[in-house]
Amino acid sequence: MIERRRHSISELALFGGSPMFSTPLHVGRPVVVDSARFLRRVEDALERGWFTNNGPYVQELERRVADMLGVEHCIATANATLALQLLIRATGVSGEAIVPSFTFVATAHALSWEGVRPIFCDVSAETMNLDPAEVERLITPRTSAILGVHLWGRACAIDELSTLAQRHQLTLIFDAAHAFGCTHHGVPIGRFGRAEVFSFHATKIVHAFEGGMITTNDRELADRLRLMRNFGFADYDQVECLGTNAKMSEAAAAMGLTTLDDLPQVVAANRDRYILYRKSLAGIRGIDLLAYDERERSNYQYVVVLVDHAAAGLTRDELQSALVAENILARRYFFPGCHRMEPYRTRDPATAERLPITEQLAESVLALPSGLSVGGEEIEQVADLLRFLVEHARELKRELQRSRDAQLAQTRGVGTVT
Repeated sequence: MIERRRHSISELALFGGSPMFSTPLHVGRPVVVDSARFLRRVEDALERGWFTNNGPYVQELERRVADMLGVEHCIATANATLALQLLIRATGVSGEAIVPSFTFVATAHALSWEGVRPIFCDVSAETMNLDPAEVERLITPRTSAILGVHLWGRACAIDELSTLAQRHQLTLIFDAAHAFGCTHHGVPIGRFGRAEVFSFHATKIVHAFEGGMITTNDRELADRLRLMRNFGFADYDQVECLGTNAKMSEAAAAMGLTTLDDLPQVVAANRDRYILYRKSLAGIRGIDLLAYDERERSNYQYVVVLVDHAAAGLTRDELQSALVAENILARRYFFPGCHRMEPYRTRDPATAERLPITEQLAESVLALPSGLSVGGEEIEQVADLLRFLVEHARELKRELQRSRDAQLAQTRGVGTVT
């Protein structure tokens, strides 16, 4: 329920006013599917008595994704992190791998979990993806792989990274967690590098409650991955290699199929919301909406703005605090960068010195609430509030400072004897 627009600083929830929204607006709230269609699939699985171990729905999901992407092999997994770990091990990646720090920490953790040292590379300010020139600068005899991330569904510099990988005989793989349904030069993401990994986590545009998918045109690699996700079993009692339990369940696959059924409608709705945000945010000083290339297919799942502190008069964090207080749960993606998280912060404390663009983005990127749960009126309210905050930046900063001073005085006064 929307209460009202803000007309004065004193009305802000930061300073004691009621939140603008009684129900929180989320970034990436799960898509609510046709529950009847989903439950029919679940009931079918229950009647069949086949709940896991490469069941019919898992196989159907793999076939449908393969057909949609035009890729030869799809391997469904319990989640995308396990998918990355399987792929890293199956491709023989060792030593060091070059990866962006401006990504979800699971990308780096998957390498570390497999005994591979992530070498954090800076990104392009324009694309927020790996900068090929920086990648080349970091290649050493210890480098065995490049792990690119298609951030926000916008493709990496795939051609340049492929050239680098070939020249230096490196494995090239991609984390495509954000990029299901997106393209690069008109070609579906999922066909590039040695293999790519998608996330079917609950927050993604196609989700399986929790799940992942590896796509590849390499038959030998696909066969190895299928063994590895099921403890290495090639037959009922025949184990061929070291494996683990990374199988997707039938219930998860049923949800994956049901959300896949509705993908065109969800993408269209996401695009409508993105266009409304673009219109509503236009002209707000210091707020720059991340653009999607209309020549490519995008899923428009993320609505991302860059906050220019000097122009807006407020930092990204000050804006976020004001939004969150109003139940607008904007997110600081990806803050503070993997290189500033453990164990990487302790291992390489000087990494930040060679990641200036990553550092800048980590302080300026803000993801706004989006998805089917956010309506047009709510989008306009969010944009109006951002405009109000920027227009009253000086007054807001003064009130924030007064609040901090008051809290500090109160803290110092605790325990004082008079």
